[in-house]
Amino acid sequence: MKRILFVDDEPRVLERLRETLAPQQGQWEIGFVQGGEHALKLLNAAPYDVIVSDIKMPGMDGAALLNTVCQTHPGIVRIVLSSQNELEGALRAVPVAHQFLVKPCDLNTLRVAIERATSLSGLLSSKLLASIVGSVRDLPVLPRTYLALRQALADPETSIKQIVRIVEQDVAVSAKILQIVNSSFFGLPREISTVRTAVSFLGVDMVQNLVLSAEVFRVFEKAAAIPGFSFEELHAHSQLVARIAAQIPASSHTRGIAIVAGLLHDVGKLVLATRSRNHFVRALSGAREEARPLFSVEEELIGVSHAETGAYLLGIWGLPSPIVEAVAHHHHPERVPQETLDAIAIVHIANFLAHEHPVQPPSDDAPPHQVIALEFVENLGIVGQFAEWEDAAEGAAEEMRSGETAPR
Repeated sequence: MKRILFVDDEPRVLERLRETLAPQQGQWEIGFVQGGEHALKLLNAAPYDVIVSDIKMPGMDGAALLNTVCQTHPGIVRIVLSSQNELEGALRAVPVAHQFLVKPCDLNTLRVAIERATSLSGLLSSKLLASIVGSVRDLPVLPRTYLALRQALADPETSIKQIVRIVEQDVAVSAKILQIVNSSFFGLPREISTVRTAVSFLGVDMVQNLVLSAEVFRVFEKAAAIPGFSFEELHAHSQLVARIAAQIPASSHTRGIAIVAGLLHDVGKLVLATRSRNHFVRALSGAREEARPLFSVEEELIGVSHAETGAYLLGIWGLPSPIVEAVAHHHHPERVPQETLDAIAIVHIANFLAHEHPVQPPSDDAPPHQVIALEFVENLGIVGQFAEWEDAAEGAAEEMRSGETAPR
């Protein structure tokens, strides 16, 4: 049974929450506590799965509380529950909050947010890995992306389209903006699954506020090199997968999901490279020495790969489920029964083709990539289309070599 802790400084708010959540008492074990200091005492005394905190509280406010929880109890899912007029305070919590909810919040909204944030826990059999993912405050942003955004946002003539092009060049920025816009804090009637729609909705001012907040986007700082891994190559590969996914025939909705999932499919590598460097180095070394794909060695070491790790992060961040699923299963599309070419299959195919037709040849110490799941694609009846997709992949790689912008 999930254990949920609600934190607010107003007794009346806590009492309303208690009344609202009464129907959930059989499914959740729920605690209510007044103030951040008391919340930390409870968390230190007993384990909880989720903490839901107000932002504006005297003494220790919600942002400070969730920051402490991130450091001391990283495996706990962190959710903000605040008023619409407290946006400035909520932005302070962006680096450490997984999801954002608005007061007053009905039972169904609360239930959906908490279930979505915790539903992927079964993917992670390792408590250590769960803590690693839970401790993620931010993802490393490439310096050139950050600089380009700062310069573009300083120019009043910059269009939304130009900002979108810059955002789509960086896995971390794309993931964070999709996290923020899909939170119920903005009260949108539907999930946002494209970077263009996310940026268009947030607007230039909001994107500028996020970029200028040093806590939201952390510029990647050069660290000791990891043999067989490059942040620049990861971003280039991810962009190429998204471009190839855009060329594979599908409905506009499925294609949109596949493009974003393709861009984010390796976000788990960013998590592991920055939060569990020793494990990541060991997995890469094993993959090279045994001439096996990285994900296969990762699964052998700890039971899951970077695919599930990235999906878990995107899941607790509240990204749309189809994106999360395509990221989680892009190495194992056969896990999900399907009869048509869906986003999972498209990302699997685009990832394979991007490795076969890279923007730049891989380094000599890079491990081998995954081969196509031949039986899977045969069952879908799409083998005959591969020659055409191979040409599209090479064309997309050539566009990137020549510096052309991403396909719209």
